[in-house]
Amino acid sequence: MKPVIVVNFKTYKQGKSAVNLARSVGRISKQVILAVQASDIYEINKVTKGKTSVYCQHVDFQKPGKGTGFILAEAVKKDGARGSLLNHSEHHLRFEILKKTAKRCKEQKLKMILCASSLKEVKKILKLKPEAVAFEIKSLIGTGEAISREKPESVKKFAELVKRFNKKNKTRILALCGAGISKAEDVKEALRLGCVGVLVASAVVKSRNPEKLLREMLRV
Repeated sequence: MKPVIVVNFKTYKQGKSAVNLARSVGRISKQVILAVQASDIYEINKVTKGKTSVYCQHVDFQKPGKGTGFILAEAVKKDGARGSLLNHSEHHLRFEILKKTAKRCKEQKLKMILCASSLKEVKKILKLKPEAVAFEIKSLIGTGEAISREKPESVKKFAELVKRFNKKNKTRILALCGAGISKAEDVKEALRLGCVGVLVASAVVKSRNPEKLLREMLRV
């Protein structure tokens, strides 16, 4: 089975450049999920004709009404988002806030990929029962030094932790890892360690040929 690959656009691309990237990589496989800025969801969903899983990089727990500057779950859902990437180390949330946000996502039937930077945090986040947990070590993000190669034991422990939780609670939470993932070999190693996919960003988004790189990652 092909790995799940979440491509986090971060703020490297927006507007037309984000739409063009989404058009080229979104058609590659149903296993590719695009995490984009809220402002780009509608146009990306339009050009991919709803065939690509588009996630918002963040949503807030607030409800419609008196609130300025928040990203509402209702709004991104209406624009075509299927889920949200939450708690990335670059937008870390206090657990109580994350818990409220997870509840709002579930109310709006938005899937969740929750990021965690330690095994201790993974244990807390699993209790929120998201669709996936992405284990990332902050110091490796953007370095090209893959977590699957630099911290294999930690990745293995993470995957085993998710597996045990799934078995005990009869859930199907996906184990993803990220940080420094930049080539097919990094993905292959992540799968060997027990993950079902990876979270990537700059390696794909800033690549001269992102489509080729993603195809290589999916062939492992």
